Amino acid sequence: MGGLACAFFLYGASALVAPWWFVALLMLVWVAFLVTGCRWWTPYPKRLPILAVASIVVWFVTLLGGSVLFDWS
Repeated sequence: MGGLACAFFLYGASALVAPWWFVALLMLVWVAFLVTGCRWWTPYPKRLPILAVASIVVWFVTLLGGSVLFDWS
C-alpha cells in the first residue's frame, strides 16, 4: 500500500506535463489500483508490491505514449 501511495504522487505530478483531462483519467486509474489493493489486502498480501509496480509502469507508459503521440511537454 505504501507503493500505491508513492504512485499517487507520480499520478498527481502528471499535471505538470499532461492536460487536465488526462490527469483526471489517470487519477481514476489510480483509484482502480487502490480499490484492487484494498480488496487484495487480506487474501493476497504478496500481490500488493506487484500491483504497486504495475501502477508505476502504467503511469510511465501512458505519459511516455502521450508525450510521443500528442507532443506534451
